[in-house]
Amino acid sequence: MPIAASSTAGLPAASPPTYGLRVSTLGPVETLAQSVSALSPTTGAALTIPLVFALAGNGTWLVYLLATGSVLLVAACITRFARLSASPGSLYSYAADSLPPVFGAMAGWGLLIAYVATGASVAGGAMYYASLLARQLLHLSVAAIPALAIICAAAGYVAYRDIKLSARLMLWIELASLALIVTVLALVILRGGFQVDADQLRLKGMQFGSVGPALVLAIFAFVGFESATTLGVEAREPLRTIPRAVVQCALFSGLFFILCSYSEVLGFRGLSTSLSETTSPLHLLARRAGVPALGAGMEIGAMVSLFACTLACTTAAARVMLRMARAGLVPAILQQTGRERGSPGPASAIACALMFAGTAGMALCRVTGYEMYDLAGSLAVFGFLTAYALVAVAVPIATRENGRIPRLAVGVSAATVLVMILIGILDIRSSADAAHARIPYLYITYLAVGIAVYLSRRRRHNLPDEDQTGSPRAGHRERSA
Repeated sequence: MPIAASSTAGLPAASPPTYGLRVSTLGPVETLAQSVSALSPTTGAALTIPLVFALAGNGTWLVYLLATGSVLLVAACITRFARLSASPGSLYSYAADSLPPVFGAMAGWGLLIAYVATGASVAGGAMYYASLLARQLLHLSVAAIPALAIICAAAGYVAYRDIKLSARLMLWIELASLALIVTVLALVILRGGFQVDADQLRLKGMQFGSVGPALVLAIFAFVGFESATTLGVEAREPLRTIPRAVVQCALFSGLFFILCSYSEVLGFRGLSTSLSETTSPLHLLARRAGVPALGAGMEIGAMVSLFACTLACTTAAARVMLRMARAGLVPAILQQTGRERGSPGPASAIACALMFAGTAGMALCRVTGYEMYDLAGSLAVFGFLTAYALVAVAVPIATRENGRIPRLAVGVSAATVLVMILIGILDIRSSADAAHARIPYLYITYLAVGIAVYLSRRRRHNLPDEDQTGSPRAGHRERSA
């Protein structure tokens, strides 16, 4: 989409800054792998669906359908920007290039804690499955802090070692896990005789007042679907492959969750254990399908998938920090990249250190891995909602043509912002205990500190309304179709 007539008309388009990263390293499949791994559909099927079922019952599939629609609204806003620019700052860059600087800073800090907290969440989940498997298979106990240190350090090393290697590793891990899940669910349905579950279709016993809290949990299963945008110029033909990866990840994951939720609820019919009472639903379904060996296989797959998600969050968080460092929001050392590998080493190390510090602190307070997944994930949701909402607000500004804003852009933007606000309110209202009730206040305090840091650094270093690469803020320009 060319820029409207201005002083730069007739000049060749400037090449996007590379930020010291490897250019055109990742193909379309590897770019998609970043989003899929950060979202980790295996984790959603194993850990999140039982939590949603506890609230929505036979309406679990409907909750995931609503969540898919909400996420596709966000994807429509994100892809609008992803077709115009390729930056490792992803959603932070989109907001910062269109909105007043303070809102760009808010998006950056929100997105940073979103990826770091999600990384801590899934690291805790990986530790939970490692402990579970060690007890089941080896009759051993796993010390939490050493296990968390290994998980975070390994994720940091692979993320720094080679972005292409990490993308391929994440892809194969997730594909293997998903293949096992689909196999078991298919066997459950075939052995029970294919049938339509009338109770689910009629939403029998569903309490509509619980749809809101259930929707919040379902949305958490999707967060990270946009993380392909953090790759920027590292993707081949980024203005095409990144938007496609974002939409594909949101759509395919939504269909997967809808089918899994329907199949899991159906598969637990007649069992003495309720779906809402188990943290290993796929293991029980494997036994019912007559393939108990696949139960352990899926738990191993879930553990490795959670590690892959930790790796994906490390990759994404490091690139957000790199872009924030270029804009002067965080120390300049975080924008350094290795000459040989083209990876942001300092930023990757800090991301993993923060993930480990958060999970180790919770472990010292005797918080279990499963509880880490829940608590850190609840914090991450607020960061994602902030970034999603700000990007949606920026859409009409970025799509204006000759001073006029398309009505469709305004409609999509307004709908997306409204949905994000409603989800945030529902998240706060659904806090059932003191620990969850404190999370919104913790996030608001963190965001206030981040904005204060931005204002202080801007005053001290006289930061301009553009990043240190000299790229003007897109919001100050008008674009034409």
